[in-house]
Amino acid sequence: MKGTVVILCFFAAGVVLGVYGWLPLDKLPMDHISEYVLMCLLFVVGIGVGADSSSWDLIKSMSYKILTVPMLIAVGSIFGAAIVSLFLSHISFDEGAAVGSGLGYYSLSSILITKAKGEALGTIALLSNIIRELTTLIFVPFYVRYFGRFAGIASGGAASMDTTLPIITKYSGKEVAVISVFNGIVLTLLVPLFVYFSLNILPMIMKLSTDLFG
Repeated sequence: MKGTVVILCFFAAGVVLGVYGWLPLDKLPMDHISEYVLMCLLFVVGIGVGADSSSWDLIKSMSYKILTVPMLIAVGSIFGAAIVSLFLSHISFDEGAAVGSGLGYYSLSSILITKAKGEALGTIALLSNIIRELTTLIFVPFYVRYFGRFAGIASGGAASMDTTLPIITKYSGKEVAVISVFNGIVLTLLVPLFVYFSLNILPMIMKLSTDLFG
């Protein structure tokens, strides 16, 4: 919860600085800042995943069936957001899928989407994933009680390996922690791929389908 509040405070501070013009935006390379931040973020994420030998040992030791957990969560998140976009006039199906592709990883997905589609959709992705983390921290007891022990993992998404892990472990049991960490690692690695697919490949598939079937 503390980490999420810090992120929200930085975001709010940026909005205030931008609205009141308290930064020399004309002197900053605004067109490339997000790209530089993205490169640094991907580099740090790569170090974290590669250096965590226990995570790799865990992946090697577990049955392939554990992959169904992150894959089903990814499919549900992406297509759920895409379906909701059908009821929103200002967000297309592929843009909704891209927002869902954040999978709870607000920092990386929002930068990727901002770079590809602009600040508006990037902000929606940021807020969507922050809200996902906040609701997980608040409602995990309810989710576990009514939807099963894996419900907290599904709600947390990529954050199930870090910020939401303690609350998931508390209400789902320590044995679920291993699956929660694995799920977070896999979804973290898949976020860039799914965002790229949603924004680049999915529109082409939709256009081809329209051309073929009208």
